[in-house]
Amino acid sequence: MQEPDDVDRDRRKETEAIRTRLAARVSEFVGDNEERRSALPSLSFAKVLEPTAPSAYVYEPSISLIVRGRKRVRLGSETYVYDASRFLLTAVNLPTVTQVLEATPDEPYISMLIRLDLREVRLTIADIATRSGWKAATGSAMATGPASIELFGAVERLVEMLHIPDDLAHLGRLIEKEIIYRVLRGPAGARLWNIAMTGTQSHKAAAAVSWLRENFTCPLSVERLAGLAEMGVSTLHHHFRAMTAMSPLQFQKQLRLHEARRLLLGEDIDAATAATRVGYESVTQFNREYRRLFGAPPIRDVAPLRSPKPSKA
Repeated sequence: MQEPDDVDRDRRKETEAIRTRLAARVSEFVGDNEERRSALPSLSFAKVLEPTAPSAYVYEPSISLIVRGRKRVRLGSETYVYDASRFLLTAVNLPTVTQVLEATPDEPYISMLIRLDLREVRLTIADIATRSGWKAATGSAMATGPASIELFGAVERLVEMLHIPDDLAHLGRLIEKEIIYRVLRGPAGARLWNIAMTGTQSHKAAAAVSWLRENFTCPLSVERLAGLAEMGVSTLHHHFRAMTAMSPLQFQKQLRLHEARRLLLGEDIDAATAATRVGYESVTQFNREYRRLFGAPPIRDVAPLRSPKPSKA
C-alpha cells in the first residue's frame, strides 16, 4: 500500500503531465492567434507570449483554467491572483481589470475559458442536493478553487474530443456536466450554488446584477432596482456588495467605463462622444473616473491598446 505522501506526489506528477499535454494541444490549436473559440460554443482558449498591461474585461458566468502562467483579476476592491494550481469561478457577469503576470515566448501563458449554462448548473445542483443533502453558503460571485487532477482530467478529455466531432456532439455535454459537478463539489462550489438556485437572496441579487448589465446607460434608482429584485434597499446593498465587491452605483460606473473603453478602442470617436453614449452627463466627471480606474485619461490610455488585446480567458 502506498503511503499518503507517495499518493500525493503521484497525483501531482500526473496533474503536471496532463497540463503539459494540454499546453501542447492548446498552443497548436490557437497557433499564432491570441484567442480562439473551439467547435464547442462554451469553450475558448488563449495564448499570450509576454506579460500584459491591465485590461478591462467583463467576465461571463464561467470557469477560467490556466494551464501555464499566472494572472491577476481585480474586481472592485477585491484582487484574485491564480495560476495552474487554481481555477477562477465567475457566477454572474462582472466587470474586472485583468493582467497576465507570467508569460514568455518559450513558456507562454495558456488558458481556457468554459462558459457556464446556469440551467445546466441548476440541474446538476438538484441531483447533488437530492443525493447527498449538500447545501450552499453565501459569498462573492467570483472565487478561486483548487484545480484538481479530476478537473484537469475532465478538461483534457473534452479537449481531445475537439478532433472527433461525433464524440463531441454526443459526449461533450456530459463532460461539461462533469466539470460543473467537480466545481460544485469543491470549496468554491457553494458560491455557484447560491447564485444559480432560484429563491435564494444571492439569486435575487444576481437578478439585479443582470438588470444593471443590460441597462447600465440608464439613470440608476436603487429603490427601483431593489423592487425588481424583490428585496429591501438595505438587503440589496448587503448582498450586492458581498457578490460583486461593489455597490450598485459603483458597479454601474464600472460597466459604463468598460463600455466606453471598448467604444474608444473599436470606433473612431472622441472621449466626449463615448461618455455620452454610455450615460454620462458630465465629460469632466467621465474623464476623472476613467483615469481613476484605468490609470490614464481616455485617449492616452487607448492609444497603445489599438494593437492586439491581451488574453481574456
